[in-house]
Formats: sequence, C-alpha cells, structure tokens
Amino acid sequence: MSLQHEMILILDFGSQYTQLIARRVREQNVYCEIVPFNADLAKYGNYNLKGYILSGGPSSVLDKDSPLLPLSFFDTSLPVLGICYGQHLMAYRLGGRLTQATTREYGRATVTVKSEGRLLKDVEHSSQAWMSHGDSLDALPEGFVTLAETADIPFAAIANDDKQFYGVQFHPEVAHTIEGKKVLRNFLFDICGVTGDWTTESFIESSIADLKKTIGTDNVILGISGGVDSTVTAALLHRAVGDQMTAIFVNNGLLRKNEYEDVIESYQVLGINLKPVDASKKFLDRLTGVIDPEKKRKIIGETFIEVFDEAAKANGKAQWLAQGTLYPDVIESVSFKGPSATIKSHHNVGGLPENMNLMIVEPLRELFKDEVRDLGRKLGLAESFIGRHPFPGPGLAVRIIGEITEDCLSVLREADAIYIDELRQSDQYDKIWQAFAVLLPVQSVGVMGDQRTYENVIALRAVTSTDGMTADWAIIPPEVLARISNRIINEVKGVNRVCYDISSKPPATIEWE
Repeated sequence: MSLQHEMILILDFGSQYTQLIARRVREQNVYCEIVPFNADLAKYGNYNLKGYILSGGPSSVLDKDSPLLPLSFFDTSLPVLGICYGQHLMAYRLGGRLTQATTREYGRATVTVKSEGRLLKDVEHSSQAWMSHGDSLDALPEGFVTLAETADIPFAAIANDDKQFYGVQFHPEVAHTIEGKKVLRNFLFDICGVTGDWTTESFIESSIADLKKTIGTDNVILGISGGVDSTVTAALLHRAVGDQMTAIFVNNGLLRKNEYEDVIESYQVLGINLKPVDASKKFLDRLTGVIDPEKKRKIIGETFIEVFDEAAKANGKAQWLAQGTLYPDVIESVSFKGPSATIKSHHNVGGLPENMNLMIVEPLRELFKDEVRDLGRKLGLAESFIGRHPFPGPGLAVRIIGEITEDCLSVLREADAIYIDELRQSDQYDKIWQAFAVLLPVQSVGVMGDQRTYENVIALRAVTSTDGMTADWAIIPPEVLARISNRIINEVKGVNRVCYDISSKPPATIEWE
C-alpha cells in the first residue's frame, strides 16, 4: 500500500465483528488495516493516517486482565471512534463511569437520536441497531455529550467534538444496524476528512509499480488451482512482470470434471506462462486404502509440496514464490489472541521446503475476497473465473467419504457436473456461495425398471454466505432439486438416491470432511 493513501487504523480488541468493520470502511473506498490493540503505532508515523477505530470485544473493561490502551493514546490529534467495548474503554480511560450489568444485552434495539452532531448527521431519528454488550456507561467523561439513547441505555452514542472522540454502544458495521453505514461514513468523511482514494484502479497501478520494483529482473513461480485467488494473483503478476512469472498447475487427480483441461485452455487465452503437471497417479496411489480425512489431507499436502518442488526446479532458477494470501489470513496471523484454532488442516496445508530458499511475494495480502473479485474484473478476467465457487485444496478427496478410488471419483465428478450445470441453467449458481456433491459411504436399496438395486447415495450441499465463516443452507426451488435428482439418478451409473443437506454453519461445517 502506498504511503500516500489515506489510512484508518482499526485497533482490535477481539470482536467477532472486527473484520466487518474493515469491510465497511473499504466499501467507502477508504484503506484500513486491523492491528492488535497493543501494536506499536509508532511504525505508522510515515503513513497518511486519518483516524482510529476501536473495535468491540468479548471482555469487560472492568475485568482484571481486560485489554486496555495507555492513557497517552488519547493524546492523539486524530479522530477516534469507539465501538461497544471501544466506547467503554475510551470513556473509562478518560474519566467516565462504567457499570457491569447483571444481564447481557444482545440483539436488536431501537436507537433514538437526541442530537445529531457530526457523527449522526442525517441519521434517522429512530432506527434499529444491533447491541452486544454486558457493561453500560453510567456517567460520561468531561467534555462529552450524548447523541443518542435507547429505552435501556442513556448513552447509545456519545461525542467530544473538541477532541474528535466519538463512541457508539451499538455495532454500526453489522447489517442489522440500519443506519450503520451512514454513521461510519460520517466518521470517515466528515470527521476524519478522507476523500476515498482507495480504488481498484489505484490498487492495480500501485501494485504493478511495487511488483516491478520488488521483483526487478528476477523470476517468480506461483502454484495455481484455477480458482479466483490464484488466478487473480497470476493475472496481476503477469501484468507486472510478464513471462518472468511461471504458474505451475498440479493435477492431483482430485479435480472436478474436465477441470485440468479447462484451466489450461483458460490460462492460454490469458497469455499466462503456464506449466501443467499431471501427477494424478502419484496422488491416487498414495491415497489407496486411506479413509481417515486428516490422513488424506496430510498425504495430499505433502505430495503437493514434493511435486511442486520438482516442477519448480525443472523450470529453472526462480528467486520468488508468489502466494495468493488474502487479508483475512494476515489478520489471523497477527491476532493478539493468537491464530484461530485449525478446524481442518486443508485450510493451512503448510509451507514449501525451506531448501527452496525463495523470497515470498503476496500481491493480494491487503485485500478481502470481494475486493479480489472486483480486481479480477478490472484485470479483464472472465466472469466464469470471478464467480467460481470456492474449491478446497484437497479437492474431491474431502467430498468422498471413505476410500478414494477411480470409480468413486468418476461417479462424484458426473454427479457434481450435473448439479452445477442445473444450477447455472436455473440461474441459481450466482445466488449461492458454494455448491457441490458428496459421495456417501453407504448404499441404498432402490428399484430401477423391474430390478432391485443396491447403489450409491449422493448428498447435495449448497450454502449462502459472505465470507464462508458462517453459512446458511441455500433454499433451492423444489422443481430445480427435482431435475437435479432425476438427472443424477438417470445419467450417473451407480447412484439410486439423492439427498439435500439442510445444515447451517455452525454447527456443521460447509465441507463434509
């Protein structure tokens, strides 16, 4: 990110909504970063810093070990917005009084504006907001005034215009707060004075310049999957350094129907220097007889590293390894609480061998997924790439419950292809975050013609989501499900029953393994 870009720093106190704050700020074309509450802020001295946002958090400011800011932080000349815990912390450190409630207030509440001020300019007099807190302010610090209240909370929004300190008890970043975007926009533009200079076009321009300067005349290798992140990374690098970048595409034998050939053809159209490696036999041989899902993932990860290493060495001397790391991955790695627990190892397969001695370049590390998709569009990628549903690193291995065989893969590929084809034809595909078929390790009695059958069961999974962290099962019209089921049973030999998964995440995960 260029030092000249306007920046908002979000200090993270552990809220489940911190990433949402960043997404809402970015939506206003304002660059922001999330840092732990205890980060060394001095290193941002050369940046065009415009203000701070203090996130919510699960702690009580009154707890013995709660995360706090030093009083010296509030000597800043920059505007500060405290959200929920952030409001409590700011008020408490500046001399206000806080009460630890006996019951937690969680959910929708009606916020009534008493005085607009700069923060609530043009906000509806009465509107719905989302609350999630246990403590409440009992008395304001000197110099603060009340801007809004609820039926239970006298200080739902507060302000000190002289110091440019503001606080809200509710969460303006969540969709349930109807006027939340307006509140954030007022803080950013009217109070912090930003102009909104963070655009996809400016990102492309500055990224290309940075990549050219960083890489110089060196060579770069990139492992691609054909998905959105790796394809956009490849397109951006190609725009910056051309054929100095080689994309390595490993066929692990666990791809969807025709995917290996389709990806090769698509990259040729893009003019990207692609080295395809068909290692499917090696992967499938090593997976023979393996049923445990964690063991499957470990074998796939280790084999991929081995194959990629061999391909990279055969390609000649490269000095850089490009990765499609996104900003949520970066946030996880710097969380003041430590990285989140790993639910499945394929979310973090592991690094390449240290003896490769490659420097790392991550062109997308400042972006969220939706920003990556927009970047891809601006780089001229086809919508078929941009709108692709996520696909796990281990591929169909985590969608075959049990041992992986060629026959199982063939059945699943055909069923999955029919499923996706029907979703596209019925205009359902783009309404869904992720859809796929799963081959279950059970057989079911059925009747085909006049004969009794005992064949495989396919489960269909489709979810709606914004980031994959939570997900609801997608409501697909019954007539579409009926067509999908009929086609799979009629066209895929070995299947006589189709089920639809109606589990949400949590408690279920999106993938079955």
